[in-house]
Amino acid sequence: MGMGCKVIKSMQRSFFRTGILSLAVAFAVGCGSNNSGDAPKESGTGTEKSASTLSVPMWTAKDLQSQTSLEVQSFKGGYDIDFFQKCANDYMKANPGVKIKLEGNPRVWEQLQPRMVSGDPPDLMFPGWGMDHWALAEEGQIFDLTEALKSPSADGKTPWGETFEPALLKLGQLEGVQVTLPYYMMIYGWWYDPAVFKANGWTAPKTWKEFMELAPKIKAKGMAPLTFQGKYPYYLVYGMLLPWVQSIGGIEAVNACQNMEPGAWKSDSVLKAAQMLEEIRDKGFFQEGAISMTHTESQQEFLNGKAAMVPCGTWLKSEMRNMMKPGAKLAFMLPPSVEGGKGDPGAINVDIEPWMFPSKAKASDRAIDFFKYMTSLDNAKAFVKEKGTLMAIKGSNEGELPEELVLPAKAFKESKTVWSIKFRHWYKGFMKELEDSLTALLSKTLTSQQFVERLEKAAQAVREDESITKHKV
Repeated sequence: MGMGCKVIKSMQRSFFRTGILSLAVAFAVGCGSNNSGDAPKESGTGTEKSASTLSVPMWTAKDLQSQTSLEVQSFKGGYDIDFFQKCANDYMKANPGVKIKLEGNPRVWEQLQPRMVSGDPPDLMFPGWGMDHWALAEEGQIFDLTEALKSPSADGKTPWGETFEPALLKLGQLEGVQVTLPYYMMIYGWWYDPAVFKANGWTAPKTWKEFMELAPKIKAKGMAPLTFQGKYPYYLVYGMLLPWVQSIGGIEAVNACQNMEPGAWKSDSVLKAAQMLEEIRDKGFFQEGAISMTHTESQQEFLNGKAAMVPCGTWLKSEMRNMMKPGAKLAFMLPPSVEGGKGDPGAINVDIEPWMFPSKAKASDRAIDFFKYMTSLDNAKAFVKEKGTLMAIKGSNEGELPEELVLPAKAFKESKTVWSIKFRHWYKGFMKELEDSLTALLSKTLTSQQFVERLEKAAQAVREDESITKHKV
């Protein structure tokens, strides 16, 4: 291959990673965006850069006072952008002479991708689920925020980094470099209607044994014990498969899978978790037809009393509020743990939707200052109250909360193990194979043993593909 061909191929990889030639469709609703049009991500390609050569420019303070114009571009999902616009208006009132242009779009990444390539980015951006932020970091297009987090927070009393929940701040790190920041957070689990459970004398199951004892009683009432978002199998990855891998084998088993370690995806922990899904399937505890349902269809079935429980994140009520009956309530529970397992029964699976600061922006200092204001404790508490979601800011999830968030907030506060599914964003081709394999397992096309063998083969393909950047949790 000639040098010209190599250059073109390298450019193609870069463009694919930032989304110019492919739109990686991700966890739209599943990441708290409440966009009804989510769909599984498509397979992407890697870069030729190895993780050990990651080089991200460091943000350093310059001249805040000279930066009087600020552009912010935001994903406009289920939480809208009205809160961010209010923050911008309040900030401008407190800083006369500063002008903030804050815009949003449901597919804002499509507008941002060519601007990132051309070197004309906004100063602050929340690009949403269609932008590969890890690729942006690998390409040096966003700042390392280590120094920014050492600077004073909005109240001037505390280093900014200390105002974030540490476990959530870490989710914005790539190879130990802080390249994105969290805002709101999502916790994954199962949901049920407490009124239905109370009327039938049922107790939310905390263990696998309790679930298997309860499920036949629910089924005897003419109700499916579980429904799920069949067209988007990642809900099962987040709500059942990997939580059970953690419960059985400990967080080490999950980390081994995420790190694509040899044998991890065909381990006893993964096999047992697959067998649990197989058993639910074979005993008819899944709602019939759920495998062909979208997320909103299955969640509506749950709200209509056709199923007793559904896996989903803490955005569920925000997403479905217009479809809920007056006075209806939702209650959160962790996926039932496996008795005798090595894992933490109180482990919490979380995720964030990141904000970032382009390295070629014109007013980065002003952007940092504005985002400090957005992440102040008062604004974080206001966002929880107005939007019905939990936040990544310490203290914001305490006190008076929306009723459906009380239990998730309590579980997060008390948890000793907070983890997140990262490989989905790193290895999109593998994630697609995992989703397809889950569909095949629940359709009885694959056995649990064939399921893990197929995944291990896919993981081996990732390990052997030198064009894919490898990461570690």
